[in-house]
Formats: sequence, structure tokens, C-alpha cells
Amino acid sequence: MTRTPADASARQDMEQALYAVRQKIYPRAVTGLYANLRWAAVFLTQALYYGLPWLSWDGRQAVLFDLVNRKFYIFGLVLWPQDFIFLTGLLVIAALSLFLFTAVAGRLWCGYACPQTVYTEIFLWLERVIEGDRPKRMKLDQEPMSPRKFAIKFAKHAAWIAVAFWTGFTFVGYFTPIKTLATELVHFNVGPWETFWIIFYGFATYGNAGFMREQVCKYMCPYARFQGVMFDPDTLIITYDATRGEPRGPRRKGEDPRAKGLGDCVDCSICVQVCPTGIDIRNGLQYECIGCGACIDACNQVMDKMGYPRGLIRYSTENVMKHKYSDREILRHVLRPRVIVYGVILLVAVGLLVTALALRIPLQFDVIRDRNALARETAEGLVENSYRLNVINMDDRDHTYRLTVSGIEGAQVELDAVPLTVPALSSRLVAVRVKADPAAVPGRTVRLEFRLMDEQDPRVLRVQKSTFFAR
Repeated sequence: MTRTPADASARQDMEQALYAVRQKIYPRAVTGLYANLRWAAVFLTQALYYGLPWLSWDGRQAVLFDLVNRKFYIFGLVLWPQDFIFLTGLLVIAALSLFLFTAVAGRLWCGYACPQTVYTEIFLWLERVIEGDRPKRMKLDQEPMSPRKFAIKFAKHAAWIAVAFWTGFTFVGYFTPIKTLATELVHFNVGPWETFWIIFYGFATYGNAGFMREQVCKYMCPYARFQGVMFDPDTLIITYDATRGEPRGPRRKGEDPRAKGLGDCVDCSICVQVCPTGIDIRNGLQYECIGCGACIDACNQVMDKMGYPRGLIRYSTENVMKHKYSDREILRHVLRPRVIVYGVILLVAVGLLVTALALRIPLQFDVIRDRNALARETAEGLVENSYRLNVINMDDRDHTYRLTVSGIEGAQVELDAVPLTVPALSSRLVAVRVKADPAAVPGRTVRLEFRLMDEQDPRVLRVQKSTFFAR
């Protein structure tokens, strides 16, 4: 089949339509209420992230996820693999919180607390300090390479790499004691896995916050794609008041826009210039909008200069914009059944998790039968079964336990370790022998119940079942 020039041109047009070359975004600096809230979130989240590993608690790192020894230290709480249910509870609470906050106020997580947003904000600030604001950065990128441009770019990337490296180092410090890690780093004695994760996490931070930026939010993050199912007409989103703003157009300060047939929007496009994802909020709600509020701050500044009321772009809902609700009606629509159900379920989940943690018994033990011999007869004519007890003391102090057995009348218990003391945050393997009169064993096998109880606190009690063979 012969291809004509028209076919080639059509194929080229299709390829161009399916693939759009990225246009670099140069967000303009902005000040205002929502900019202050974003920076408050940056300071709070990073103070926690960078600071927590350096805190001490009872002579150890306050927050440490010790994967080697399979212990998670969270201040006074120590979690073991057997406590996986608590991690499940935390994930459920996080999901419910996301549903609730999104239903009420849209993408609050994306705009203020998401690591991608936070580190992009930090990297943009470094870029502005070193290269200048939007016009200077655009001009610098258009210039040919020169010693001056190279020095500026080198300084910027050096600052980015320093932040990224410290971020990766801190990340690994949650899994390896950070003071030990710092000492090893100073002496160039860091292990291979620690080295890999410092470089990997640092490189991911450097690439995502320095280069990919809005591409992560627009194409890689799944939340942007399914957020629509959690929105409804009463969800607070960033909206442009088209009724008030249209038709848009330039004018001089002091001129009556109504006399010129114009709305309040002066079509300055500053709302687009400050947007970190480069969208025009005046085109309506878009999945690329992360809800950061930068366009609100920018538009309010323009309204102030023009002498117009603020709020041309604001947090509002579709129903408010459409029906012009009063403040009381807005509150009534915010506290709608969907939000109340999410809130009640979230409170119940938090209450159950807190209660479970408060009632948590810091003791686990397993009963393992000796498989070399099911049963043997002793010199006294008794039947003996051998077991091994793996006792885990999950508390931060030593405990001494007492073992009893029920299920066979008159059964005797012998332990290799008396008293059965297990140091804090450790485990102990103990051999146990259970002896019984054959006449007291009803049948070939009997179900035994092993009860392990703390000698000082009877509330610390665990029960495990096993089998006793009579022959």
C-alpha cells in the first residue's frame, strides 16, 4: 500500500495531538493569607520530619523503626510485628481523614501538607533566592551559557542537592539510629543499604521537587484522578466568580468597569502566573488544581490595587456560587449527612485504636511442640510431653511470669528456667515439660491450655492452646 504525503501529515498531526511537550512553569512569588498558611505547613511538617529522629526517650531514639530487630519505637510505645493490627488501624484512620477533609474542603492535603508540595515550595524558594523572581528566571534560562549563568545554576543545584541529601539522610535515620548513622557518615563507614537509601531518597527528592514538580501532581499522583468521586456541589473548592468577573478586560484604575461593559476581572493573568501547576482557574475546576490558594492571594492583591472587593477568586462551593447562599445556609450544607457519617466513622475508628492501645497487653508467647517425640513414659509411670515456649516481653521493663496448664487434672509443669524472667523488650525461648497420669487423660489426645501470667500484675495474661498426647 502506497502512503501519500497527506497520510504522513495526518499521522504527524495525530502524534502531535497525543503528545504535548512540557512547557516549563515559572511560578511567580505571592504573599497573603494562603501563602502564609502554606509556609506554616512547611515549617510544621519539616520541623517534625527533621527533628523527631534527634529526640531521645529513656536513653534511646524516641522514634525509630528498627527493622533489623523488628521493633517500632514511638516515644513510650514499642510495637512488634504482632502489633500489625495497629498499623492497619492507622491506615484506616488516614483514609477516613482523607475522605472527610476532601469532602469538606477539597484537596487540602495536596495544597498544604503533601511532601511533593512542601519540597517543591522549598526548592522554589531556593530558586527565587539564587536566581530571582519569575521574570529574572525566565530571562536567565533564555540566555546562552556563560560563566555567570553557570555559577548561578551551580549554586542553585548545590543548594537543592544539599537539601535533598539531608532529606535522604533523615529518612534513613528513622530506620537506623540517626546519631550512629551520623558518626558512620563522618567516618565514611556507612553500610551499603543505608548508602543506597540515602542516595535513592535524596535523588527522588531532587528530581521530583527540582524538575518534575507539577508533572508529579498532574500525571503520576493517583489522588488527582479519583478526587472527583469525593467531591460534590457542596465541597469547598477554589472558584472564580464568573458572574462578577465577566466579561474580563483591561482598564485603568479608577475607571468604572460597568460603564465599559466589563466585570471585575482585569485579565492580568497573575492568577495563572502564580499557579504552581500553570492552570487558569477562570476556566473552572480542573483536576490539576491542588487547592493551594496562591491564585486567591494574587487576585486579592489586584482587587486591592483596583479598589474592588476581594473574593473574585475564593474558596467556595458550586452551590454557593449558583444559589448565593447565606452564611447560615453555607454551614448547613457543609455539615451535610455525608460529612457527618465520615466524621462519626472517623471518631469511632480513632476511639477504637486509642482504646486498643490503652488495653494492649505487653506480652506474647507461642507454644511449640517437640516434634522429635510425641510422648514418652517416665520412670514414675507418667506420660510426658515436651514443648518450647517463645516468650516475648513487649514492655520497657523486666517481667517475671508464672506458667500454669489446664485441661488435665493433676498435670505437672516443669520449666528449665525458674523463675521465668524476660528482660525488657526481648524474647526468651524456654523448654517446658508437662507430665500427667495416663489414667487422667481421657483419650489419645487432649487439648491443653497454657496460661502465662505476670507475677506482679495479673492483668498481664496470655493464653495459648496446644495438644497433649497420651501415647
